[in-house]
Amino acid sequence: MQITYYGHSCFLLEVGQGEKKYKLLFDPFVTGNPTAEKHGVSVQTLSDAQPDYIFLSHAHGDHSGDAEAVSRETGAPIIGVWEIYDYYQKRGCQAVGMNVGGTFYGPEKTNADFSVKLVPAIHTSSFPDGTYGGVPVGFVIADGAQTIYYAGDTALTVEMELIAERYQLDLAILPIGGHFTMDVEDAVEAALLLDVSHVMGVHYNTFPPIAINDEEAKRAFDEVGVTLHLLPVGKAWEVPQEKSSQEA
Repeated sequence: MQITYYGHSCFLLEVGQGEKKYKLLFDPFVTGNPTAEKHGVSVQTLSDAQPDYIFLSHAHGDHSGDAEAVSRETGAPIIGVWEIYDYYQKRGCQAVGMNVGGTFYGPEKTNADFSVKLVPAIHTSSFPDGTYGGVPVGFVIADGAQTIYYAGDTALTVEMELIAERYQLDLAILPIGGHFTMDVEDAVEAALLLDVSHVMGVHYNTFPPIAINDEEAKRAFDEVGVTLHLLPVGKAWEVPQEKSSQEA
């Protein structure tokens, strides 16, 4: 798998094996995102990446802000819980409605394809206009070669133990900024619950309430034998393959 990070919690994940590759865009928020704007990342950047699908962990504007614009430009459907589907289909967008525990499969539903399972997250969810956005979720994404977990916005939760029991993860993508989500200390505990060697940090340094000390954060993870990856904006990164992954 390959990840391109666009700041905050927005990233593009390329999955699939051989010639079958798919681009999954998660939580597109670059308009009004100072980290993305500083590096020249715009809605056009996301559209030019040509995502096949757009996944939303929840409805808050710092995760859903550019979903509609990218979907209209590319034709990529917006995938999320039922309330997110209902919101966007009423606005004339392509959308797929799901709920916690459900699994979205790539077009052919084979081991050479991919799957995305919606798993619990502890947070709130509403659109910027006040419309209820349903429950927040995280995602377990697998393509037969690797498996990663994107927590979305969440507090530390024992649900992560169950994810570790069911899946052998190559990477966990965790919020680390605190204030609205887990902080570094809780994310370290989450990494231990998830039994991962590699964590990609998201939801940090975008705004003052979620600012962190990058080097101190890396040291905190190092102390428990976990590598924290704080990715540069706009650069592609190959996900380390640490374990024999299982399909979600």
